[in-house]
Amino acid sequence: MRPQIHTVQTSDQQSLCAKTWGNENNPALVLVHGYPDNQEVWEPIISELINDFYIVTYDVRGAGQSSIPKHVRDYRLQQLSLDLEAVANQILGERPFHLAAHDWGSIQTWESVTEPKFKDRILSYTTISGPCLDHAAWLLRDEVKSHPADFLKKLSKSWYIAAFHIPFIAPTVWSFFTPQKWGKILNGLERKQNLPLNSHISSDGKYGINLYRANFIAALTKPRQRYAQCPVQAVVLMRDAFVSPDYILKEMPKWVEHFEYVEVDANHWAILSEPQKVADYIRQFALSRQAA
Repeated sequence: MRPQIHTVQTSDQQSLCAKTWGNENNPALVLVHGYPDNQEVWEPIISELINDFYIVTYDVRGAGQSSIPKHVRDYRLQQLSLDLEAVANQILGERPFHLAAHDWGSIQTWESVTEPKFKDRILSYTTISGPCLDHAAWLLRDEVKSHPADFLKKLSKSWYIAAFHIPFIAPTVWSFFTPQKWGKILNGLERKQNLPLNSHISSDGKYGINLYRANFIAALTKPRQRYAQCPVQAVVLMRDAFVSPDYILKEMPKWVEHFEYVEVDANHWAILSEPQKVADYIRQFALSRQAA
């Protein structure tokens, strides 16, 4: 697989590295990576989907070969949504597209999926292990009142979010990670060996922390009512060590008119450990909506 490489200028003058894969005449599919990854994490999935879609990937700001903003505020959800729009406009023009995203890629693209201007532009959305922060905040508010034990359980599972808000220490920790050390962690989580390595892991981890710092407190303290503008499929990872299925199965149907979900027996990085299964679900859901 040899992609074409593009440089996309954002509305605030950042530079994003984007790639396109496959036949331009196929239905368009945009894939957005999570944290602490870059667009290379999608390559096992791309190899499964390249015959069916014209695939667009990009390094989110602060990751991979994209530029690194100076300020935490530059990572806000509204700006990340504008980044997706800039990529789509430059590469796809006015073409509608399907969307799939993982982890923080999913969290940030909920901002676009729930934005009325993307209605009929985003044809379908497959979300993998990344809830809308506003939806998650409403669920937590309900549980702290009615099911405090469930609330505390979710907090304990998301300990890393608080850790990422610690000044200086949290970013510095990433300087000790090599691709091999991070690879061992992924192999252990996914119970598989020789998963693809992230050669940018130190910088991706260090700068991507700003995604958390720019968005979590605002979303949790002042959640908005955000309704999906397209059909949504959730890939629920049954052994996910970081994201509770409750965010998807309990809360998401309240905000999505056309909602489906599938279950995969994998941990958080199923896009690496079970790429064929995940790709099959993306393909089936997107093509069914393409026909519609």
